[in-house]
Amino acid sequence: MSSGKIRVGFIGLNPDSQWAFKSHLPALQLLSDDFEITGVANSTPESARRTATALHIPHAFNNPQALIQSPEVDLVVVTVKVPHHFELVKAALEAGKHVYCEHPLGNGLEETQQLATLAKNQRVVAVIGTQMVVAPAVRYLAQLIKEGYVGKVLSTTLIGSGGNWGSVTVANNYYLFDKANGATMLTIPLGHTLAGLTAVLGGFAQLTAQLTSNFTMVKVQDTTETKPKTAADQILVQGTLASGAAISIHYRGGVSRGTNLLWEINGTEGDIQVTGPLGHGQLTPLTIRGARGDEKELTPLVPPAALYSGLPDNPVVGNVAQLYKLLAADIRNNTCTAPSFADALVLHQLLDSIEQSAQG
Repeated sequence: MSSGKIRVGFIGLNPDSQWAFKSHLPALQLLSDDFEITGVANSTPESARRTATALHIPHAFNNPQALIQSPEVDLVVVTVKVPHHFELVKAALEAGKHVYCEHPLGNGLEETQQLATLAKNQRVVAVIGTQMVVAPAVRYLAQLIKEGYVGKVLSTTLIGSGGNWGSVTVANNYYLFDKANGATMLTIPLGHTLAGLTAVLGGFAQLTAQLTSNFTMVKVQDTTETKPKTAADQILVQGTLASGAAISIHYRGGVSRGTNLLWEINGTEGDIQVTGPLGHGQLTPLTIRGARGDEKELTPLVPPAALYSGLPDNPVVGNVAQLYKLLAADIRNNTCTAPSFADALVLHQLLDSIEQSAQG
């Protein structure tokens, strides 16, 4: 870091991509005092060169390994599809690089366990992209619960829509409908939202689950093909948290004309309701309302403006930027404030418990 900035190498950044270009790139532009993007590697050298030219990135690498080994890169950011995470993250960790990998960290619990162990042994900053955990609304919600706004938490209910995983898709998103790819409604929208929920209310004590499907085939609209669908489009979970509170979850594929994200927390002294237009808690603007004591109706609970300081209105960019802020501090101060690979392992153990219960 000769310039004082953390030099970022992207694996999986394209000017026309849906995630890295729309979230990571503007987030890093907001944080230009701390970061500079110095390199990119994609599936082909030609793709990397196109991206480097379009986005004015100094180095276009022929392959990810060249980027990982480059002395021009301090932090490797992995934003490719889940089946490629393990190989790329493992190589980056073994090269002694800091890593930011999008969730899910691995395709399954075993891969996640191996990467978490390797990151611990390498003593680098290894961050998982569970952005809901750092969202200002979720941080405020955690503060409200800690300060006893609802008193003792008695129960919590979560309902959400996955957006995908219904009966139709497009070719670029079809991989989400194949359970073998590890990018399902369980691991992505529910996984991200569970990261936020457990950050506020704590982990599970026990659970039972069902994963079912209304559709076993999916229509790919832009190719007119009909293909098999193996990822569940209905997820049901109930159980208790470590605190003793009851929990009930229902996630469903597609979108609803009614409620697409509803998270309620009920306690001895009050109630809180969190809503959003999509069941991806890491992507959507969250509205918090509450009531306590003698109050009969829920009223808005607005997070302090200081929690949004320096962040854009767009939560997709803002939450990613918030995570990068913590990552920069962890690299500079040898701390662990950002969601880590150890946190990713705890989350994937929960997702695996849900899957194992459903199979049982």
